[in-house]
Amino acid sequence: MTRPAHRLGGSALPRWTHPVAWWVWALGLATAVSRTTNPLLLALVVAVAGWVVARRRPDAPWARSYAVFLRLGLLVIAIRVAFTVVLGSGSGTTVLVTLPEIPLPDWFAGVSLGGPVTLEELLAAVYQGMVLAALLACVGAANSLASPARLLASVPAALYEVGVAVVVAMTFAPQLVQDVGRVRTARRLRGRPDRGVRALAGSVMPVLEGALERAVDLAAAMDSRGYGRTGTQSPALRRTSGALLLLGLVGMCLGVYALLDTGAAGTLGLPLLVLGVAAGTVGVLLAGRRSIRTRYRPDPWALPEWIVAATGVIVAAVLVAVSITDPMVLVGPVSPPAWPALPLVPVAAILLAALPGLVTPPPPGMMAIASLPVRTDRQAEGVAA
Repeated sequence: MTRPAHRLGGSALPRWTHPVAWWVWALGLATAVSRTTNPLLLALVVAVAGWVVARRRPDAPWARSYAVFLRLGLLVIAIRVAFTVVLGSGSGTTVLVTLPEIPLPDWFAGVSLGGPVTLEELLAAVYQGMVLAALLACVGAANSLASPARLLASVPAALYEVGVAVVVAMTFAPQLVQDVGRVRTARRLRGRPDRGVRALAGSVMPVLEGALERAVDLAAAMDSRGYGRTGTQSPALRRTSGALLLLGLVGMCLGVYALLDTGAAGTLGLPLLVLGVAAGTVGVLLAGRRSIRTRYRPDPWALPEWIVAATGVIVAAVLVAVSITDPMVLVGPVSPPAWPALPLVPVAAILLAALPGLVTPPPPGMMAIASLPVRTDRQAEGVAA
């Protein structure tokens, strides 16, 4: 007899989690990241996103994006620190090393090439680089968890023109990861180096060309299958839906900017964002009447999707609220250098974002691997005999 496979995440029925839920979760984490420079909180966000990706990453080429975005984040930190060392202003009191300084013209005021490198400047550069790296990790997590094709199927009918551009953009990075592995394997089989600067120089153009060609082929396939076919609509309804969409887009942009910018008026951010979302939703519903596109087996939006989206929204709301009420706990101490604080409320909110790794159903690929029959020791001995 074979032992039954263990359940993954408490769910026996595998299915795809709605891709919009994963993107709402990832954008919530990205919003939280943009409100802090505390390295402990940033590292916790990256760890939580990585844990969820490890738990719910399907067996697909685009699911390997998270590791690539992590490496890109480390490169961003290194570049940020290198620019600070070379072009730093020398602000701070703790001088680590003094580089030979090259005099610059007067119109380069505030910029020095070389000179003293201080600990305060390096810490500020590392913290700012970690913010960018954490943002890239959030985007990489969404790319690894949400299928680009299923995300396209979830695009509202009114946004079919944007959907073609979205699918090209969303499939470019996953296909880029797949083509990197393909080119490295081909170079290895031909006896050429697949690591280092020489391998990178010989792989850049084939990788970029292959990823772009696949994305464009997918868009062409969508167009050939009638994606974006429209019906009739009265001019008044078309103008009304267009005005509402424009009003919603402007409101959402201004609201997000006011929420993310610490120097902007924080009281106007949330009302503008709510107004923009409401106007945009009504505009999308009205504009969707001219589309006659049908959906085949749409992904369900059930309780796990609500939990995934809610955890992302809660993390963003908590970090925004803390940045308004007590912003100093979210700032990495630079002058004077000190060990950063670990505020309990933001930590609890970020840890809550790990809940999707437990409550969401496993993707079909993971369940297919877990459902393979497992032979007992007695059966193995019988087969060997």
